[in-house]
Amino acid sequence: MKDILVIGGGKIGSVVAALLVDTPEAGGYRVTVADRSPALLARIAADLHHHPRLTTLPLDVADAQPLADALHGRYAVLSAAPFHLTLQVARAAKEAGVHYLDLTEDVASTRAIRALAEGAATAFIPQCGLAPGFISIAAADLARGFDALDSVRMRVGALPAYPSNALNYNLTWSTEGVINEYCEPCEAIVDGQVREVPALEEREEFSLDGVLYEAFNTSGGLGTLCETLAGKVRTLNYRTIRYPGHAAIMKALLHDLRLKDRRDVLKDILEQALPATMQDVVIVFVTVAGQRDGRLQQDTYARKIYSHVMAGRLCSAIQITTASSLCAMLDLLCAGALPQQGFVRQEEVALAAFLANRFGRVYAMDALAHAA
Repeated sequence: MKDILVIGGGKIGSVVAALLVDTPEAGGYRVTVADRSPALLARIAADLHHHPRLTTLPLDVADAQPLADALHGRYAVLSAAPFHLTLQVARAAKEAGVHYLDLTEDVASTRAIRALAEGAATAFIPQCGLAPGFISIAAADLARGFDALDSVRMRVGALPAYPSNALNYNLTWSTEGVINEYCEPCEAIVDGQVREVPALEEREEFSLDGVLYEAFNTSGGLGTLCETLAGKVRTLNYRTIRYPGHAAIMKALLHDLRLKDRRDVLKDILEQALPATMQDVVIVFVTVAGQRDGRLQQDTYARKIYSHVMAGRLCSAIQITTASSLCAMLDLLCAGALPQQGFVRQEEVALAAFLANRFGRVYAMDALAHAA
């Protein structure tokens, strides 16, 4: 049984803990959830009925020695903390000699973690969530089915099932993370060249199951695919899915009202004005085109995943998909299916192995499953 430290007991970290302690003892996990909020930790312990394999630990990641003490003797640390704290956890993991996995979508953090991973005796696996994360696994799997690639287009959205405001949006995960991906430059391959493109731009519309959506550039969703596919594809891009009208309002807030430079103010506005919801839907939509058998062909992978009960509790779709991805990567690491040291890219994982995993199978189950 592996001893795991989960940093962050919020919306995702709490579900990660629930999934891991819900495993059988054989091949299961002992979990310590660390967070600076004692009240949050008490709620997690109560929600999990004080599970015998769950421990909670009050911890401020900024305190180096307590963090080092918490990491001592662990098999792995899973960071579900805000993106600006991930690098501190990664540095401590390297010093402690434990495997490191996280959920960050922040490009700069991932680059720094990759540098840390050089020469490390353990594995460093950032971006283990939905996007980046599973979306790269799905896209890379489709790409392997072509003799030569032309375009890889990745679209992901976590949306309210019942939108009821002008933004057509409810808070379903980290507010800081949403703002960050709306502000930072976005990686892409355009006409065969790796470039940075602006967030919230290149808006498009498409329909899925009779519902109209918009999609636009956001930062971080490609993970390391730009580097992996550089020189092999003409077009590679990632865009976030929302209901129509969302991008225009966010551009007005961020640029016209200059809240891009006052992100703490925007975070407060959004959290005071937009209610959270457990009734959400996650959409995964990947389209790859290229040459196969001498012809230009296209394959599409699509999923819609809704909120449902997991590990004895109702979880939102974004909690289910993000937490399950992180847990699946941990499982695959434990099973020896991933490299055991150095930097590990999401696209190194076989889609079939991921979907066959006890956690990853949530992506193969729900309302919509198309592969053509």
